[in-house]
Amino acid sequence: MDMSRSILHEVTAHDSRPRGVSAADEEAGQNGQVSSSPQRRRASTPAIAIALLIVYVVWGSTYLGIALMIETLPPLLAAGVRYLAAGLLLTGLVYLWARLRSAAPPEWPTRRQWRSAFIIGTLLLLGGNGFVVLAEQFIPSGVAAVVIATVPIWLAVFDAVLTRRRPGRLVIGGLLAGLLGVAILLAPVEGLARINPLGIGLVCVAAICWAAGSLYARSAEMPRSGLLGSGIEMFAGGVMLAIVGTLLGEVGQFHAASVSLRSLAALAYLIVFGSVIAFSAYIWLLGNVPVSTVGTYAYVNPIVAVALGAMVLHEPITLRTAVAAVVIIAAVIAMVSGRPRHAGATEAGELTASREVETRSAARAAD
Repeated sequence: MDMSRSILHEVTAHDSRPRGVSAADEEAGQNGQVSSSPQRRRASTPAIAIALLIVYVVWGSTYLGIALMIETLPPLLAAGVRYLAAGLLLTGLVYLWARLRSAAPPEWPTRRQWRSAFIIGTLLLLGGNGFVVLAEQFIPSGVAAVVIATVPIWLAVFDAVLTRRRPGRLVIGGLLAGLLGVAILLAPVEGLARINPLGIGLVCVAAICWAAGSLYARSAEMPRSGLLGSGIEMFAGGVMLAIVGTLLGEVGQFHAASVSLRSLAALAYLIVFGSVIAFSAYIWLLGNVPVSTVGTYAYVNPIVAVALGAMVLHEPITLRTAVAAVVIIAAVIAMVSGRPRHAGATEAGELTASREVETRSAARAAD
């Protein structure tokens, strides 16, 4: 998902400002104020368009990538390898970039920051992405992406509970619409193919884990460098995925001779494009365009996932899936667009996917 994140996943800049808020000036213009930060060169329109396209298409394609990966690879172990490799790559790139610029490298994460990384990685990547990977053994990749689109709804609900604020009508309506969308996927309807309820249940748990991890990450102590923080979160999540996969006996299920080139290519794609390139584009966008613009990926990713699943894996786009997707995405758009901009801004940077977030998640951070 990468979904992680995630409107929300996740793993944005870990500094004194809220996670996911632009480093330039936290959308300084939203209150009619001029930012006091140093003037910097405005990003070009083509650069913004390319970065958005990468986030839209690559993160939307991760659901297809997961489906191809688990065709011949153990699901949790493969996901663990993905995030271990991506975490090492991101962390290494942070220190390499500092060295190339002759700048002081970021401080190595403290014990408390590593603890936060393991908690976030467990919730977002083991709970969020891990359950998506397991679910795609039972349901089409496009259906998984549609259900993961409910993450912003769960985030808004949990946020209202934790802050003891009475949920507004948009939040309540969004939750009910999201549940309706899931019910449409599960309801037995004569003439429509049945969707495995276990797969739907696993993805619902994944969405809840993404939301819980994103909320925890808001106040968790992490390195000031967003990419370094994301790198150690991915590494920690990869460790947890590998441990759980091993405990579930996936090592014994692995047979090197039966692994297809397609699954290996999908794993490499998820590491390089899904977890490193797309996430780097996401971080760059957060520093150069309004968070509300970046957050539109949460609406586009499910559409891309459904389309790619149909084209590559010949997954049927049924009336059931189409109606559920419209209901869920419309609920998320109505909720987010109707909320005050300062509230939506904090959440918009926390999805991820990953998301995987990406999420991780989010969000996906990352879905």
